[in-house]
Amino acid sequence: MIPTIVWGTGNIGRAAIRAVEAHPALELTAVIVHDPAKAGRDAGELAGLGRDLGVAATGDAGEALATGPRAVVYAASGDIRPDEALADVVKAVRAGAVVVTPSLYALYDQRNAPPEMREPVLAAVAEGGGSLFVSGVDPGWGNDVLPLLISGLTADVDVIRCQEIFDYTTYDQPDAVRYLVGMGQPMDYEPPMIAPTVPTMVWGGQVRLMARALDVELDEIRETVERRPLESTVGTATMGEFEAGTQGAIRFEVQGIVGGEPRIVIEHVTRIHPSCAPDWPTPPDGDGAHRVIVEGRPHIEVTVEAVDESGNRSAGGNATAVGRLVNAVDWLVEAKPGLYDALDVPLRPGRLARRRP
Repeated sequence: MIPTIVWGTGNIGRAAIRAVEAHPALELTAVIVHDPAKAGRDAGELAGLGRDLGVAATGDAGEALATGPRAVVYAASGDIRPDEALADVVKAVRAGAVVVTPSLYALYDQRNAPPEMREPVLAAVAEGGGSLFVSGVDPGWGNDVLPLLISGLTADVDVIRCQEIFDYTTYDQPDAVRYLVGMGQPMDYEPPMIAPTVPTMVWGGQVRLMARALDVELDEIRETVERRPLESTVGTATMGEFEAGTQGAIRFEVQGIVGGEPRIVIEHVTRIHPSCAPDWPTPPDGDGAHRVIVEGRPHIEVTVEAVDESGNRSAGGNATAVGRLVNAVDWLVEAKPGLYDALDVPLRPGRLARRRP
């Protein structure tokens, strides 16, 4: 068994605890929390499993790492604390652990990452013998291994387009939806998620990763953004009302330009209600989906809808991203210490669930 720590118990951390507990090669040995109110609580309770796992959460990361875990699933946010997240990850790698995380955007394409991100990790690998694999939570497989796999079914590829299409009507993250994404804000409000250079910072690494796999050189990466106002006030079950005239939908693209044209595109289409921007791409059913479109010979489209046990598609998407990371742990343990990306780490098969009495 591979002793494994889950660091963080938010949306990603809860899914990570469930994934580690279900993996036959992994043993959950510690859970690290930031909120003092969570310290001492059982990991099964924090993950919503409905049963105890016999692992009490701790707020002392140093103490947990001192136990010598072989793996760490780093699930703490890196959105607004990138320096702290990098420092945490480096500490775990230096302790000799294999670390998997979605939190360090710049390392999606680790070979082209800025030196200030890459060099501390490589130094920690050399010193402690650990490893790091970063893959996105949006989810990463939808912007790297899935489109590349599908591209191998064509004779010729014109454009690869990866779409995340979501309706936030039933979402329960008001701060992120209203302030990070800008839903319900005046149309002159600039949402941080689409501020100039931010989309490229977050998703540009995945565009570069696909370009490297396709053996093409990018001229540049461009960003496009469109926003639409609500035509009427709408209500949501968990986040209240969103007024007419405020932002109701947003669509942006991160485009890899090859030969002067967008050839590798990551696109996000997000609404607060299905009535807004109905002419934009929509999910086939329910709140959301991920779609890969390979324009070529032949033309191929694949749509993935992931739903968790409660019927939530956003949480289902998070769970698939976590599955990609957690299922890579045993492969990474057997591999040489190093800094890995999605082209290095194979997509691992799942497992038949153990039958319950």
